[in-house]
Amino acid sequence: MTTYITTPIYYVNAMPHLGHAYTTIVTDTYSRFRKLCGDDVRFQTGTDEHGEKIAQAAEADGVSPKEYADRISESFRNTWPSLAIAPDNFIRTTDPAHVRTVQQILQQVYDRDDIYFSEYTGLYCQGCERFLTDKELVDGNCPDHQKPPKEIAEQNYFFRMSRYQEWLIDHIQSNPEFITPERYRNEVLSFLSEPLEDLCISRPTSRLTWGIPLPFDNNFVTYVWFDALINYLTGIGYPDGPDFQRYWSAAEHVIAKDILKPHAIYWPTMLKAMGVEPYKRLHVHGYWNVDETKMSKSIGNVIRPGELVELYGVDTVRYFVLREMSFGLDASFSTEAIIERQNSDLANDLGNLFSRSLTMIGKYADNTVPEPYKGLLNDLDRDLINAVEHMVSEYRRNMNSFNFNLALREVWKVIGMMNRFIVTNAPWELAKDTSREKRLMTVLYFLAESLRILALVLRPVMPDAAAKMAEALGLGAELENATLDTAGKWGLSTPGTRIAPGQQLFPRLDKKKKQAPPPQKDAGRKNKEREKKEEGLITFDQFGKMELRVARIVAAEKIAKADKLLKLTVAAPEERTIVAGIAQHYTPEQLIGRLVLIVANLKPAKLMGVTSQGMVLAAKETDENGKERLVLATVADTIAPGSKIS
Repeated sequence: MTTYITTPIYYVNAMPHLGHAYTTIVTDTYSRFRKLCGDDVRFQTGTDEHGEKIAQAAEADGVSPKEYADRISESFRNTWPSLAIAPDNFIRTTDPAHVRTVQQILQQVYDRDDIYFSEYTGLYCQGCERFLTDKELVDGNCPDHQKPPKEIAEQNYFFRMSRYQEWLIDHIQSNPEFITPERYRNEVLSFLSEPLEDLCISRPTSRLTWGIPLPFDNNFVTYVWFDALINYLTGIGYPDGPDFQRYWSAAEHVIAKDILKPHAIYWPTMLKAMGVEPYKRLHVHGYWNVDETKMSKSIGNVIRPGELVELYGVDTVRYFVLREMSFGLDASFSTEAIIERQNSDLANDLGNLFSRSLTMIGKYADNTVPEPYKGLLNDLDRDLINAVEHMVSEYRRNMNSFNFNLALREVWKVIGMMNRFIVTNAPWELAKDTSREKRLMTVLYFLAESLRILALVLRPVMPDAAAKMAEALGLGAELENATLDTAGKWGLSTPGTRIAPGQQLFPRLDKKKKQAPPPQKDAGRKNKEREKKEEGLITFDQFGKMELRVARIVAAEKIAKADKLLKLTVAAPEERTIVAGIAQHYTPEQLIGRLVLIVANLKPAKLMGVTSQGMVLAAKETDENGKERLVLATVADTIAPGSKIS
């Protein structure tokens, strides 16, 4: 099988940040996973370097657009090795081969009468570098840049995107995995339920020269998206290169949700107009917030990947982002969270297991993998074998579906089971009784064999740590070249293999070094509010400050050790986490898709370790037996999530 996996090409108007790093780590991890499955894999990333924002940033910096693009593009290229990211190709839209391919495609689509010249008046967002429809605006503003777009009237070239609307709807409906997760597939279909406008694909040189000239009119340059999306073809030698024939049918794109529309609507219709089959799958992830706040240069809370690696190490950073984010939903980065992951999951669970297992093999089996005595297996042994085999199966399924956090959860279940296996079998006690030597050797073999498989499945996620594990287990190149099919089965460790005990995989981090929380402000005001609350009365002014919105529940799960609490992910329209005390009245399955009412502007509060960003409203009633029941408040008619209640 072949796999062609890509990141978006990153716009060079800013240096790499956590969002860029996450997308690229995900893509690299999937690339490594598909190689582990035995696929022929091509992994591509790169930079998007044309457009108005680049020209403006270069002018502000006092350099030419090409000099500016060169510098920022190089910063992306240099960042990826520090995160153990290894693309097969790094493409730039200023590459001569890409420029030629874009112009060839433009001429081809123009010759097919899918590009026409017209005058257009529309609402143009400079930040997005595209025209917006009224439906896309929120309170008159661009939802991403929080500014009203300018009305622009000018002559331009247009791509007949509307010609392919019905085809695209049919294709999405006939191919459920074309856009994943499902919520983004539904979002695209919702957008396509309205008439699709044609796409403006040019900018006059009178206001922009930094772009690829149209081959049929030098008075215009190409719209940045029509240029950028074609990189996925250029990088594999479209139209007649052998790599195009080899990889395109297996193409999968990984993107963040802010560029869903260009990838899910512009790109498939462009491909259809070119006579090229659409890509295989589009994988869409959410945003990374920082301490529950969206990353923003103006706020100054942008996280740089290099700083994270310097503080925590590459394996911790990769593990954290893959374990912490549920693919498709938003997630939050905090110093406390990454330190907790390193100390608990990596140092305590995996690191301690690895260190003490190899130490015991060294001490009791002379630094070699011992011979197991299969005739002496008991229920504990069989349970561990079954757990490892189940983990490999679930790991494969979840990794293929981009559920990286669930795949890692399955791996950590086995790690926890192995730690309990050690405590229950107590090799140090077995070593005191020579009559129990066969049992001791069997236990030690089980530890070595479990660690071998753990090193194998962790290789896509934490390549450096997995390589250290393989080397210490005496496997090295043998494990590096293994596939999940050939090496993911129980019982393949070779007795007599030399091991090297004592290596520490992950150091514990000092929690005291983390930043202290900001001081509480305005205690006098809070006291007054508390007094009002005690009176049981609020003023109209106080009530007016409460923001009530309609929200749709998109995910729900129970919170460990909390009988009454559920963790809800709601869209209003942005996604947020809310902890609700309704677990005794609703199951998670009953809640998915419900429209509810929320208080949207409450200060975030942490409940059972989960930060809640609001409150759901519910009515409380008492039946004739005196038993209380909570009923979620909702609206009587279908209404868009995010609508304000007034």
